[in-house]
Amino acid sequence: MYDRILIPTDGSEAAVEATAHALDLAKRHDASLDILNIVDHERLGRMAPQLGADQIRDALTAEGERSTALVADKADRAGIDTKTIVRDGIPADTIVEYAENEGIDVIVMGTTGRSGLDRLLLGSVAETVIQQTQIPVFLVKQPKDADSSD
Repeated sequence: MYDRILIPTDGSEAAVEATAHALDLAKRHDASLDILNIVDHERLGRMAPQLGADQIRDALTAEGERSTALVADKADRAGIDTKTIVRDGIPADTIVEYAENEGIDVIVMGTTGRSGLDRLLLGSVAETVIQQTQIPVFLVKQPKDADSSD
């Protein structure tokens, strides 16, 4: 059913949690894993005034390479074929474009589960991906902090 699985990662707790699910799904379906990190244009724009745009882009690219390498290492240990990709762009748009152009069968991604005003003001990359693609999207919520109250 699934031959190619896309896992967008930013190194966050939500992405780490999604990675475990993506690895399990890849193992069950003998699928390969495309590991994508996006150097976020909005984040770059917010940081650029204080530092230099080129310095920030280089730092964010290096961070993306580390994030994708960590996932690839876990996948390699599990015997799963991988491809790592770091691209500049708007996260949701870049995820959808990559998935559709590369013939991805399912997208597995983490979400922080924002609600209320945070969701309204900040939006949701996951929600935008779901709205923009016909490819199945498997969402994994970020685990609650151990010290947070239920």
